[in-house]
Parts: sequence; structure tokens; C-alpha cells
Amino acid sequence: MHQLPDLPYDFQALEPVISAEIMQLHYSKHHAAYVANLNIALEKYKEAEGKQDLSAMIALEPAIRFNGGGHVNHSVFWTNLAPVGKGGGELPGGDLAKALQETFGSIESFIEKFSALTVGIQGSGWGWLGYHKANQKLVMTTCNNQDPLSTQGLIPLLGIDVWEHAYYLQYKNVRAEYVKNIWKIIHWKNVEQRFTEAKK
Repeated sequence: MHQLPDLPYDFQALEPVISAEIMQLHYSKHHAAYVANLNIALEKYKEAEGKQDLSAMIALEPAIRFNGGGHVNHSVFWTNLAPVGKGGGELPGGDLAKALQETFGSIESFIEKFSALTVGIQGSGWGWLGYHKANQKLVMTTCNNQDPLSTQGLIPLLGIDVWEHAYYLQYKNVRAEYVKNIWKIIHWKNVEQRFTEAKK
């Protein structure tokens, strides 16, 4: 059974960038629902598999993809964030900084391009920085709804959730302001660790 991971900080720790109310709803309601619905879908899939009911198995795949993706995506997202003064917003160094500069021109250029790509998502989805292991390259892309980055053959390093539930109570319909502010709490040390692991 999949479980809701512990948050590495309190609900109010990311204020003023993300309010405690949004964090509580996002984590305790939305992410928790993905976990619960994923477990239900997997249990039904196991039963269908036991009966060799291929039609039922296929019918359950969208629920597994959506809720499984929601669980995976949010589990990365929470660790990609940190309070100001505890790593949040401190720019990366080392191999990650070098790779960002080589791939996107500069860290500032990456942030600008990534923000524009993420703000431009139609409807709900995620902006991602991923690692393509075979090509040994950083890749900037988006995913619709809760599709996980693995569906594009990439390892997730940094994700920004632009579903309205991630920001609407605070930023209303101004997604660009939310994305602009979230860089103040991006936990680059976590992204660096993910990059190091992805290259192994």
C-alpha cells in the first residue's frame, strides 16, 4: 500500500510564497486523495489480474496513471521546496550549475525559459526539469494533468505544479506571479541530489 509521505516542513513554513491554507489543502486533501485512489485502483487491478480479466485491467490503467502520477509528482514537489533560510531559493552550484549553464546559457536563462514554459501550460499540468539518462542531458518539458515525467523517459529533478489548487486561493488566476515567486523557495540542494543520483 502506498502512503502519504511526511512533509519535510510545517504547513506555514513556505509563507509568504505559499500560504499555510494552500499547503494544508494541497497535501492533506489533494495528495492524500491521489494516494487513497491509487491504492483502490491497484487493489482492483490485482483482483482483475487474478481473474485474468484483461478488459477490467485495461479499464483501470487511466486511474492508476492519474493517481499514481499525482502521488509520484507531489512526492517530488514537496522535497523540491524549502523555507527561506533553510535552503529555499539558494542557487545551485557544482555539477548542476555547470550543466544548467551548458544547456541553457545560464541559471538565470534557465529560470526564465522554464517559467515561461510552465506558465504557458494550457489547463492543468506540471513544468519539469528532467534528466535523459541515455543522452546524459538536462531536458525542460511539461506534462499534462498528473502524467509523471517517466512517461517521457525522463528522470524528474525539479517540478512545478500549476494545477489551480496549487495557487488559486492566494494568487487567483495570476499563475505567472505564483511561478515567479516559487523560485524563492526552490530547494536547489534537493535538485542537485536528484541530479547526482540520476547520473549514476
